[in-house]
Amino acid sequence: MTSPHSNSNRLSLLALLVTVGIVFGDIGTSPLYVMKAITGVNPGYDNNYIIGAISCIIWTLTLQTTFKYVIVALQADNKGEGGILALYSLLKKIRYKWLFVPAIIGASTLIADGVITPAVTVTSAIEGLETLNAEIPVLPIVMIIITLIFIIQPFGTGSIGKFFGPFMLAWFMMLGVLGIFHVADSPIIFKAFNPYYAFNLLLNHPAWFLILGAVFLCTTGAEALYSDLGHCGKRNITYAWGFVKVMLILNYLGQGAWLLNVEGHYVKGVNPFYAIMPDWFLVFGIFMSTGAAIIASQALLSGSFTIFSEAINLNFWPRIKIKYPGSHKGQLYIPLVNLFLYIGCIVTVFLFKTSSNMEAAYGLAITLTMLTTTLLLGFWMRYKGVKTWISISFMSLFLLIEGLFFVSNAFKFMRGGWYTILLAAVIFAIMFVWQKATKIRNKFIDYHKFDRHLDIISDISKDKEIPLHASNLVYISKSENPDEIESKVIYSIINKHPKRADHYFIIRVNYDDAPDTLEYKYEVLIPDTLYSIDLFLGYRIEPKVSVYLRQIIEDMVEKGKFNLTSNYPALKKRGIPGDFRFIIIHRHFSPSSNCLPFEKLVMQLYGYVCRIGITTEKALGLDTSNVTVENVPLIISRNAERRITPRN
Repeated sequence: MTSPHSNSNRLSLLALLVTVGIVFGDIGTSPLYVMKAITGVNPGYDNNYIIGAISCIIWTLTLQTTFKYVIVALQADNKGEGGILALYSLLKKIRYKWLFVPAIIGASTLIADGVITPAVTVTSAIEGLETLNAEIPVLPIVMIIITLIFIIQPFGTGSIGKFFGPFMLAWFMMLGVLGIFHVADSPIIFKAFNPYYAFNLLLNHPAWFLILGAVFLCTTGAEALYSDLGHCGKRNITYAWGFVKVMLILNYLGQGAWLLNVEGHYVKGVNPFYAIMPDWFLVFGIFMSTGAAIIASQALLSGSFTIFSEAINLNFWPRIKIKYPGSHKGQLYIPLVNLFLYIGCIVTVFLFKTSSNMEAAYGLAITLTMLTTTLLLGFWMRYKGVKTWISISFMSLFLLIEGLFFVSNAFKFMRGGWYTILLAAVIFAIMFVWQKATKIRNKFIDYHKFDRHLDIISDISKDKEIPLHASNLVYISKSENPDEIESKVIYSIINKHPKRADHYFIIRVNYDDAPDTLEYKYEVLIPDTLYSIDLFLGYRIEPKVSVYLRQIIEDMVEKGKFNLTSNYPALKKRGIPGDFRFIIIHRHFSPSSNCLPFEKLVMQLYGYVCRIGITTEKALGLDTSNVTVENVPLIISRNAERRITPRN
């Protein structure tokens, strides 16, 4: 059987072109602001400062992006998918249960820092217009562009995406050519390939921490590169990165050479990226920069939708409305996430106003994502049988590098870093509460063995004294064991107004870690009466339970395993199918629960977080006219209940 990801991993010129367009938008727009941020730390620079800074960039891209992410992290794929939550999915079954904490820290900080990415890239691009006319209103233009980016999301990006590859190829070629034209200005810039100059700058410059904070911006898109593994495959990303890295380094070398050539005449606030462009090319350069910023923003949004979809399946986030626009397989659109990111971007632009101020806030949260990814990669290496000394060395090296980046970015906290940390804290809190509450709920749900109740269910189905509730009665179960069923489901069938039906279905929806899984299996528990069905859905699959049940029954009818015709005589002789009714059991935390204070707090917060999500019936794609919701209390008790006794 062909893997669903085999096509994305097939190496071809077309696949490489698509990869350049999808994967490298974030890291590919970093030349817009990195050197501007570095010169902002020390406008009165000398040769050693610029050469050392470029050396830091080259070796950061080599160690952080090439070695950690392209060579190592891309190997840690979960059935073709990448990213920190996909990585956690590979580890969640091992004994280190606490690993969910770094996983949700990494996911939260990645989303939070991503809020600022469209703002900083679009603003940096549009600020190029100020070189033409200082009176041009930058902020209104930025607002319009960002608004348009978010408005087009509900329509899907399949057709627009076809232009991403050719456009970004032209963008990277432009970066390389502009750099090549200027390296001759100061050929000594090639000394930057020697790591000595990077170490010398960081060891001797009093503001080394601010320099590192600015240098770090060149690799902020590395985590997004890993997250996009499922779109293009590791081979295409690896080969395409070779081209992208060369173009990026050429551009940084060109900016560095230009800065060395104008030493003593550099004007603070001038963006070297636009300064190396010829005057006649500037308008076209701004157009290209804006297009690249839009594509980088689009890649971020698509990645954010995927992260939330993964978080939902991992029980880190309540189920929210997910749409599947266009015909492109697996394309996601989440309205609530789109609105959240849009508001975050607009607030960012209003709050910081200039790209320089945004750069000051940018990078702090993403260092936490990289630290947590390193930690999980270390455990993954041990899980895969890599020698202990190798995995420890890997973790130590990158925890040290990223620890230094974190320290340097921590100085940005008061300058704006608090903004992304605050956003990350809110997202983390929701994920933590949802995960812990789900575990608490599952721990205190009472389950019964099916075998104990088969006889009575069979008798109820045949008992004509009990009114027929529905021809086919369907219960949604959350039991992970197919041999067990929630006691409340049994209570609903037997005790709570006994429900007679011709057929009973118990459906369990299993959310698979793989993105495109769409499978089922069924078991006949009572011939022609009770059926157990397991659905296996990937996180990119729309959960249309009603549709899938109909398809399963069609298969069963075709194989002679099920008779769909109604048992009402008037309907049976005409071959009319029986009706279906779904019953969902909702468990609400009872205030009378006798549990630990922490558990009570988590469950109370869980009640508020539930308001973010949609109802179970909507999440499962059920027709609400055929759904009955039965509310039952969830009583959590750590101590045996005291019995009332008779008075003598």
